[in-house]
Amino acid sequence: MAKVMSAVIIPPEIIESMKNVKHKIVVLSGKGGVGKTTVATNLAMSFSKLGLQSGILDVDIYGPNVPKLLGLEGQHPETDGQKIKPILGPMGIKVMSMGFLLKEVDDAVAWRGPLVSRAISQFLSDVSWGDLDVLVVDLPPGTGDEILSILQSIPDISGVVIVSTPQEVAVLDARRAIQLVKKMSVPILGILENMSEFICPSCGEAHKLYGEGAAVQAAKEYSIDHLGTLPLDPRVITLSDEGTPFVVKEPDSTVAKKFEAVVQNLVDKIGISK
Repeated sequence: MAKVMSAVIIPPEIIESMKNVKHKIVVLSGKGGVGKTTVATNLAMSFSKLGLQSGILDVDIYGPNVPKLLGLEGQHPETDGQKIKPILGPMGIKVMSMGFLLKEVDDAVAWRGPLVSRAISQFLSDVSWGDLDVLVVDLPPGTGDEILSILQSIPDISGVVIVSTPQEVAVLDARRAIQLVKKMSVPILGILENMSEFICPSCGEAHKLYGEGAAVQAAKEYSIDHLGTLPLDPRVITLSDEGTPFVVKEPDSTVAKKFEAVVQNLVDKIGISK
């Protein structure tokens, strides 16, 4: 991997805009299709369930799916003076996404790198986040320019959560993401294994559809925490398509309890409090 650019100076307008955001957690995956955005939205909602004022920033410019998952499609933010007001989602969560700025929900964003970097900076500097206990930042998949821009632009990142499935090819890309974050000297909170197993609703038998052990092994090799595993539950997909956060709709489910455990782990690790 090529050497990462040296650290940039964070613009004062970004520092000012985010000064009352106590903790910033970045959610990253090495590749697409591992459920990163679903994990990010349900983590943010799980923080809210703890009574914390949480927000989610969707900086996946080319695939902004957070509005869909939170039932906020078609909404457009208002301005408060020169600042953009986040959309209020379920349980009062503050949400900002490129999806809110598109005329139609299926419009494509055909931008080159410099425009994307500029948009990310504006999300950080021009949005009136106000007081937040925790902001979850959902990044695009991969290790490209957008990833560098966001990691260099957020002041005082609490840490990065790497999302992967147990599949070896997914963990291979997660390893690249881990190396990138380490080279940029940003804290890694750990790796979270999504779709770890499918539990048959009829017989209760667990099936390891994507293998097992690769994420745990990567955590050991890179001396980072294995934050936990999230089983594959078809209801997560159904409710996400309906725009309903799973952890809110099915609070007693195994998946929701797993999210609660991961969030409590992060709360303890970072020291998040009201």
